[in-house]
Amino acid sequence: MYQNILLPIAPGDKVDGHPAFIAARALLAEGGTITVLTVLEVTPGFVEQYLPEGQAQTLYAQEAKRLTDEVSKIDGATALVKNGHPARTILEESTRLKIDCIVMSSHRPGPSDFFIGSTASRVVRRAQCSVHVVR
Repeated sequence: MYQNILLPIAPGDKVDGHPAFIAARALLAEGGTITVLTVLEVTPGFVEQYLPEGQAQTLYAQEAKRLTDEVSKIDGATALVKNGHPARTILEESTRLKIDCIVMSSHRPGPSDFFIGSTASRVVRRAQCSVHVVR
């Protein structure tokens, strides 16, 4: 059982009922915490110049509110929304929060994953803690 679990989910995904959340609850020790993390990729400058002023900040605020509202209803869970590269941010936050297990979903690997790798495979290869991948 784990005391401090990090649960990365895609932006817009519902937490309750998510397969990785169900697995995280099963692995959580009594009195432990689950940190639900959503990473919003930084919009490239060449794209951002075509968006309305403040659009990126508005989307960040909307996702943070949505996730916080949903997670606030779950005992022992907290919400965290960050901007950045998904795999790198997951790894940085796992170290910063002293996470002892990351529980995340993965898609079925495709041809492009052979060359660039999926977020889950990058986390598995570089994490300093246990990683459970749910498919």
